[in-house]
Amino acid sequence: MAGLRERKKQATRQALGIAAMRLAVERGLENVLVDDIAEAAGVSPRTFNNYFSSKYEAICALAVDRALRTGDALRARPPAEPLWTALHAALLAEYRDDGGAPDPSWTNGVRLVTGQPALEGEYRKAQALMRDALAEAIAERLGTRPDDMYPLIVAGAATTATEIATDRWLAADPPTSIQEHVDRALLELALIWTRPLQETP
Repeated sequence: MAGLRERKKQATRQALGIAAMRLAVERGLENVLVDDIAEAAGVSPRTFNNYFSSKYEAICALAVDRALRTGDALRARPPAEPLWTALHAALLAEYRDDGGAPDPSWTNGVRLVTGQPALEGEYRKAQALMRDALAEAIAERLGTRPDDMYPLIVAGAATTATEIATDRWLAADPPTSIQEHVDRALLELALIWTRPLQETP
């Protein structure tokens, strides 16, 4: 029963996050109220407040949840797999889009929403959470402490690579697959990590 309740809570949280982003893209961030998000997700405003303190936090929930899933995905990779191979697979799994290009109106809307100054603080928190979740999983995989520098450096580099890939995806004209951008960014990072910096083109 505890597992079922947790899955229901996670499903509600996800529904609120999706509704928040969709409404912000459709109407503009400033035109979306908490009551609108709750109604779109099929819950009460009180239930919304049980999960999020603001619409900004709800919009960033998808990125936060992705961060936590990525850490779990890395833990689930085969123990004998090289770190970069495992990390690449764990991150790429969160950006699966069947290789298709998105609707330009959607990427344009997402770019406008995520570029709002009001969201900057929440996105910074989401980025830090992804880095820390990855660092903890990397440290477990290597048998080191989570606050050691190496896991944090690797996690920070991987997180930055995915952020750059997402920015490129949102700006792509014509639209392309986000999976392709993330895959390329991680491959580029692996090349930098495995050869001297002066040899990097």
